[in-house]
Amino acid sequence: MARSFNQVTLMGNLTRDPELRQTPNGQSVCSFSLALNRSYKGSDGNWQEATDYIDVVAWGPLGERVSQYLTKGRPALISGRLQSRSWEQDGQKRSKVEVVAQDVTFLGGRGEGGDNGGGSSAPAPSKASKKDDVVIEDIGDEPINLDDIPF
Repeated sequence: MARSFNQVTLMGNLTRDPELRQTPNGQSVCSFSLALNRSYKGSDGNWQEATDYIDVVAWGPLGERVSQYLTKGRPALISGRLQSRSWEQDGQKRSKVEVVAQDVTFLGGRGEGGDNGGGSSAPAPSKASKKDDVVIEDIGDEPINLDDIPF
């Protein structure tokens, strides 16, 4: 049987602050939602605006960093895979499709989107840094600093 391909890349703004929880065995899991805006031409010939809302889950150290650095309104680029799950609630079968994030790129400056004022827990950017984007991949405990890359 041939393997399937399941990969998704989304860019949007967080609709709420990320929610970090721990599973019973101590694994970190972070849940958040992205708003994805799009434009299309309606049947009347006029441009229409629509927004899609997509739930995202980030596990382990990646989820911890998302919860630390992202807030409601911040733009983010998510790369991951689609996953469906189902459960029973109050006697009714329920199901959901969500994105399991494999890496997250924080977009925009610290002041863009959301309230990143006085209570922000994100560290201040270094004076030598000229890039506002931070790339986080689930490859270890430390985020990748783009200024450390020699090319």
